[in-house]
Amino acid sequence: MTNILPRERIERSILLIRGHKVMLDADLAELYGVETRALLQAVSRNQKRFPEDFMFQMSKEEYELLRSQIVISKKGRGGRRYLPYVFTEQGVAMLSSVLRSERAVQVNIEIMRAFVRLREMIATHKNLARKLEALEKRYDAQFKVVFSLVRSGPYS
Repeated sequence: MTNILPRERIERSILLIRGHKVMLDADLAELYGVETRALLQAVSRNQKRFPEDFMFQMSKEEYELLRSQIVISKKGRGGRRYLPYVFTEQGVAMLSSVLRSERAVQVNIEIMRAFVRLREMIATHKNLARKLEALEKRYDAQFKVVFSLVRSGPYS
C-alpha cells in the first residue's frame, strides 16, 4: 500500500513535552480519520494498555505554552473543553490495537517510520556536533601555536 499520509504532516505533529516525543490526541484522531472523542473513548475502554509512559494529560501550563506557539481553537468556539492527552511512541503503537481498522494500522506504520527518522536525525545531529567539537579543539590548538609564534616573532 502506498503512503496514505504526507510524511511532513506526521513529522510536524511530533512534539517534545516533558522530555518525551509525543503526539496530541487531536492530531492522532485527524490522522486516523476519527473524532478525538472516539479515540479517547477507545483508550478509556482499554486504560490498562496506556500507562503514564505511553499517554498522559498535559498540564494547563503546557497547554497554554503550546497554544501560544501554534493555532489551537479557543474555548467557546467549539474548541476543547479539557486539557489534551498526548501519546508517546509506545502509546501510538498501542493505539492500533484498540482502534482496529486498516487505516489505523497503515497510519501507525507511517507514524512509527516518522519516529525512527526523528531518532536518526537526532543521532546524526549529535554525531556532527561531536565531529565539529573535535575539529574546533584540533584547530584551536593549531591556532594557539600560530598566535604564540606571532606574539614572539620579530615584530613583538
